[in-house]
Amino acid sequence: MPNSAPSGALRTGVDIGGTFTDLAAVDSTGIVAVRKVLTTADQPARGVEQALLETIGKPGVDVAAIGQLVHGTTLITNALIERTGSVTALLTTAGFRDVLEMAREHRYELYDLMIERPLPLVPRYLRFGVPERVLADGTVALPLDGMHVQMLAHDLARHGVTAVAVCFLHSYANPEHERQAAQIIRRVAPRLRVAISSDVVPEIREYERSSTTVANVYVRDLAERYLTDLRERTAAVGIGPEPHIMLSNGGVATVDTAARHPIRMLESGPAGGALAAAAFGAAAGHPDLLAFDMGGTTAKLCVVQDGAPLVTHTFEVDRRYRLRPGSGLPVKVPVIDMIEIGVGGGSLARTNALGLLAVGPESAGSAPGPACYGRGGDRPTVTDADLLLGYLDPRYFLGGDMELDVEAATNAVRTHVAEPLGLSTVDAAWGVHALVNEDMANAARVHTAERGQDPGKLPLVAFGGAGPVHAAGVAAALGSRQVIVPPAAGVLSSVGFLTAPLAFDFAHSAGGRLDAFDAGVVRNIFAGMENDGRRLLADSGVPAESVTYQRFADLRYTGQGSELRVPVTGDDWPDGLVSAFHREYRQRYGRVGPDVPVEVLTWRVVASGPRPEQSLRLRVDPPAVGTDPRKGSRPAYFSALGGFSDTPVFDRYRITAGFVVDGPALVEERESTVVVPPGARCTGRADGSLLVEWTA
Repeated sequence: MPNSAPSGALRTGVDIGGTFTDLAAVDSTGIVAVRKVLTTADQPARGVEQALLETIGKPGVDVAAIGQLVHGTTLITNALIERTGSVTALLTTAGFRDVLEMAREHRYELYDLMIERPLPLVPRYLRFGVPERVLADGTVALPLDGMHVQMLAHDLARHGVTAVAVCFLHSYANPEHERQAAQIIRRVAPRLRVAISSDVVPEIREYERSSTTVANVYVRDLAERYLTDLRERTAAVGIGPEPHIMLSNGGVATVDTAARHPIRMLESGPAGGALAAAAFGAAAGHPDLLAFDMGGTTAKLCVVQDGAPLVTHTFEVDRRYRLRPGSGLPVKVPVIDMIEIGVGGGSLARTNALGLLAVGPESAGSAPGPACYGRGGDRPTVTDADLLLGYLDPRYFLGGDMELDVEAATNAVRTHVAEPLGLSTVDAAWGVHALVNEDMANAARVHTAERGQDPGKLPLVAFGGAGPVHAAGVAAALGSRQVIVPPAAGVLSSVGFLTAPLAFDFAHSAGGRLDAFDAGVVRNIFAGMENDGRRLLADSGVPAESVTYQRFADLRYTGQGSELRVPVTGDDWPDGLVSAFHREYRQRYGRVGPDVPVEVLTWRVVASGPRPEQSLRLRVDPPAVGTDPRKGSRPAYFSALGGFSDTPVFDRYRITAGFVVDGPALVEERESTVVVPPGARCTGRADGSLLVEWTA
């Protein structure tokens, strides 16, 4: 790692994962420091504090020089999955209290007689209908019964409810009843946290709007307490600026904004990795790619197109079936479009009820962690298997800060996998490794196909602690011929946080045939959202002249049930937008749509501040002329060679641009290891990344 850095403001990113908390510090010259520590699940902010304390004071890292701290966390996702949020009630229009239970009235798995549905966050006895009615055009058919709301608020506070979601029918068209209800609740029961759907997600579709509003207030107390703890701990370390929080849409926000809209933090950690992958892919001449993030608990895959990760406005949490839309809780917020599966370095391997090998989604986490961590775990994980296959050096894990226990890993794999399956320990370990690769490849095939992409034509950008170990196997299964491994790959999500601007998304549902909308009406809709964005970013210190706006519309053919997000340029209204929709439809589905008019459901604006300009090179002292990057060799398992082979090991920090490593080989850095299989070669690039390509 670097021995020195020039003076100047440092920007620091910290990402809390299920197993590790990652840190990266960047100045104008590049990445000057990285750190990876075990996540402190009981007090997540304590892990952030530990990572900062272990980094500050090292060469090039002066606490007084830290000008920005950007933070991402899995706290919100975990709270929704583990159901550790507030006791929450839901107020709906009378007659609609069962919207959360009825959902879409759709069986996501038609032939499964034992189908599991996600349980609502609010049980039925805490869902209440309120006399009021707003019609779809915003007119009031029945005024709000304020006395009814007052009685409910009083009773809810008296019986231990701490949060209330208000979601009335068609409030996206007229939010007045929701605002009145919120005022009444705050007056009668000021300690209740209240969220109204017209603030959280002012969009059409009752189920998704209700689910999102409930989720937002369900986690708000937890988020506020956590963010307060984070503020206090970073201040105690000596960092002057308040933290910024990574949002799931690829932008960052202030702590106060994130606390009001905690559901926007849902996928904040993975979003950072996708942004960094896009940046390195663009630098390598690959604007289209597949970002592959494999950490300790999960693996994430994301399509990057034209240099930017794809974004979706509907996400599902706590899926019962990992690849089945409709099997989770819908959250209608902008998120970087990725698929997440429960296979990471800490995922547990076992035999299932059919006597077959299975891996994940249960994870050993950071405590006790994999058996090889020596922290009390005795069940085998992917990391244990990778260690037994020779891919990991037990004495150089985390740069030698944590020595791995080979004997404990051997006993765990043998007892729980090899003996039940009648295999040798090595064959069992290879089975775990290969199964994980194929699981991720299967997920990638589904994810890319649904987005009109061929995974075999996309280079894989691999990161996360376990990503470079498995990337070549996943790429081979997909038919992809290139793997790009950025510098500091093991902590790349925290690096990606530092590429994101302050940004926020706004939406306004106003549906109808596109050719029926007057251009002036559309301009007024966009102007209203842009004014909101300008005010919010001004509160974060972004001058009005520095704010940029992107306009989008959710379009579909008249009569369809789902829509596509299309950029709005304002040129040739509305024919230019219709043509853009046709192109997007062909890209996604491979054919032209029906000969019917195009209709719009929702208009959107993304308001952004300036994007940080910086180098993402890993700053290390250049190796002396003639220095050999090879640091030794060890046996590693490659099925193409029939078993173990004495494999050269290289020091990534001493690989210069143009240096070529022929496989089989292992390239080690402090936080991860790149596995170069037989028939491939690894080349150092000018930006500090490694390019693995198949030569045959």
